[in-house]
Amino acid sequence: MICGELKRYLRDNNSIRVSRSVRDLAYKAMQFKEKYVREKGKEPTIDIIAKELEVTREEVAYSFDAIQDPISLQEPVYNDGAENIYIMDQVKDTKNTDEMWTENMTIKQIMKKLNDKEKMIINKRFFDDKTQMEVAQEIGISQAQVSRLEKNAIEHIKRLYK
Repeated sequence: MICGELKRYLRDNNSIRVSRSVRDLAYKAMQFKEKYVREKGKEPTIDIIAKELEVTREEVAYSFDAIQDPISLQEPVYNDGAENIYIMDQVKDTKNTDEMWTENMTIKQIMKKLNDKEKMIINKRFFDDKTQMEVAQEIGISQAQVSRLEKNAIEHIKRLYK
């Protein structure tokens, strides 16, 4: 009974809760992996493990990921004596920076101030990546009119942005 309580404590007091079935699959996969390496001298692929355990490759990959201990984004991964490189530096999102977020908010605010035709043309040209000809055909006006409306909209945006 004491051994069972110890096992339950160790299983349940992790920082991330993982189901017993997922854990069991991971341990079976690790046992097979060790046996395979001893016998063949090389590591098995996830497909080989999945076939042996009669599960999908996704289940095997998920189970391996689930038993990994979580680490902090502030964990150093490299230290040259003077400067550390942290995990956060390796997984940084360059598209959604504070500056981009602010610019997107500004663009949305300015777009609200354009008239409907200007909004439509700017959206189609710069956010839907359409050519002036494609926009002209889509809304039934000439390419020259699209060009003129686009130019006016950009001038309008410049006036609002300054």
